[in-house]
Amino acid sequence: MTNLAPTFFSLPVVWHNALVTLLTFVYVFSVPPLMDYLVTNHGLARDISRKITHICAGSTIVFLPLYHDGDWSHLLNITVFAVWTLLLIQKGLFAAEDDQAVKTMTRTGDKRELLKGTLYFVVVAMICGTLYYKQFAGVLAMAVLGWGDGLAPIVGTRLGKMKYKVLSDKSVEGSLAFLIGSLFAGLFFVRLIVPEAYDPIKILIIAVAATIVEGVSPREVDNILIPAVVIGLAAVL
Repeated sequence: MTNLAPTFFSLPVVWHNALVTLLTFVYVFSVPPLMDYLVTNHGLARDISRKITHICAGSTIVFLPLYHDGDWSHLLNITVFAVWTLLLIQKGLFAAEDDQAVKTMTRTGDKRELLKGTLYFVVVAMICGTLYYKQFAGVLAMAVLGWGDGLAPIVGTRLGKMKYKVLSDKSVEGSLAFLIGSLFAGLFFVRLIVPEAYDPIKILIIAVAATIVEGVSPREVDNILIPAVVIGLAAVL
């Protein structure tokens, strides 16, 4: 792993990493209000706003190269997901129907959806940011989960003509979108964050396997199964 040479404003590493973490908060917490505005005022469909939020959340790993390693403070990278874990539990239990998170992160407007796939996503993000911090497995898992699983339902719902069903309804077009999104996001983020582990063939094999898993997975559980498969294959290939 390589670090950026200087810290911001020549700050100590811990304060540099805290500042990077602040940037992640600005980024992540700017998405729901924007999606809420588009849903409320411009008729953006809930399912699209949900998946755009999903993609943006997965893309938070773009900040990882800014973190300096060497002490505990690089673990601050998961802070935004830890906060969202608490918020999702609170909102999933007590939020009003017009809550931003309910309007932009659920399919049906049922707040209890926040306690399922969305919550699983942020828990996976915390695992990738700690146990697999700046490692091939963690970076690829977030890239695939963010972009592959984000694009698939958008394309499948609107353009999907060739339907199939294993445990839930899917489409060939959605699965192709998953594969393409996973592959290109994986190539980009692995090259950016862990260039020493960049292996296009390995990334392609894992993206194909993740596409198959997504195609046979039931709703919500794919946010657990997809990263599990990516991390497992990354360890054995």
